[in-house]
Amino acid sequence: MYGEAPARLGETRLSDGRLLGWAEWGPPDGVPVLLCPGAATSRWLGFGTDVVEALGVRLVSTDRPGLGVSTPAPGRTFSDFADDIRQLAALRGLGRPPVVGNSQGAPFALACAEQGVASALAVVSGADEIAAPEFATALAADLRELVDRTATDPAGAEEFFAGLGPDAMWGMVMSGSPECDLAVYQDPQFAAAYRRALQEGFAQGAAGYARDTVLAMGRWPLDLARITVPVDIWYGERDTSHSPDNGAFLTSRIPGARRRVVPGIGGAVLWTHAEQILTSLLEKAAVGRY
Repeated sequence: MYGEAPARLGETRLSDGRLLGWAEWGPPDGVPVLLCPGAATSRWLGFGTDVVEALGVRLVSTDRPGLGVSTPAPGRTFSDFADDIRQLAALRGLGRPPVVGNSQGAPFALACAEQGVASALAVVSGADEIAAPEFATALAADLRELVDRTATDPAGAEEFFAGLGPDAMWGMVMSGSPECDLAVYQDPQFAAAYRRALQEGFAQGAAGYARDTVLAMGRWPLDLARITVPVDIWYGERDTSHSPDNGAFLTSRIPGARRRVVPGIGGAVLWTHAEQILTSLLEKAAVGRY
């Protein structure tokens, strides 16, 4: 049910010579859906791999620069990532794809929507903009300290995050997840795929993950009110690690966005509700194209 290996793997050379790694599941002539994966989880970890054939979805996951096999790009920004995806879409025949942003991949997916790269967007268990002043009193003391450190000393924060690795990431997820999520994460097939994705995510070291984290944990230079494509915001009711309010404030910032809070699950909703997420996204993408 979880963690099937990609059907196709490859690397695409961008205009500046960098390589961007990708993986695909589903029919090669299916409707492209682009996944911005979670923290340090490289292109190897997809979702809905048991339903993409039936739905006619060509799921494409990418390694952000410095992760997996993608060439590092020190100092990169959300806008730079959206430009990379614009190029990838043109070179790989993806058109203007619907995009899914999971966990730390959420702000990168939002950047794609803001800059017109996406035809529709699903934010699933999205890492929220916790540096926003609206959340100043909602964060635990240790998280508040990291947010403040990122704001006052981003280079030092990036150096701190670069001290982490795949085992630390696995431990953080396992220790911070409710039992309903652990039932997914500790499934042997999923656990093997997740750990492989983390190992590959850190294959070039931790600099790529560290840059992602500083970008995600700081203030986002995104004008979410400019997003004009249809947007779904998905959170599990028992998710306590991605957003202080399960995306309520985030949803209010995006015109027309629809928030869905799923009972009985936490941050694993991308895998437990993959078919519903993809079905809704395809419907919204069809609307967004016309």
